[in-house]
Amino acid sequence: MNAAVAAIIHNENDEILFTLSKHEPAAGMLDLPGGFVDFGETAEDAVRREIYEELNLEISSIHYFGTFTNIYLFSEIEYHTLDLVFICKVKSMNRLQVADDVSGYIFKNISAVRENEIGLDSIKKIVRQLKGMAG
Repeated sequence: MNAAVAAIIHNENDEILFTLSKHEPAAGMLDLPGGFVDFGETAEDAVRREIYEELNLEISSIHYFGTFTNIYLFSEIEYHTLDLVFICKVKSMNRLQVADDVSGYIFKNISAVRENEIGLDSIKKIVRQLKGMAG
């Protein structure tokens, strides 16, 4: 099983920052920023690195949210992952720009997110939990 990280980042309007996947699986679908944990790297270091690589943002605080299982199909190989999810604050949104395996981003209120917009099962589970916490 591989380890992966995902970040829940809110803006000043309490909307969540979703990325749009550049590649399959789920190209063009909503995702949370993040990615695989490198060997020898902590989950916290991985989420800092991934957020910087994908969005050019620096994290100022990290708080553990939970873990979610996922099956990630890439090049016809199934990768079973344990996604470690963190609620993150960033120093500033002013430098936000997409790179790496992200084609775009959108801020959405959690109540407005539909499951058919989301590409990965673990992200669907995270969104369901967030919606349950929102009321």
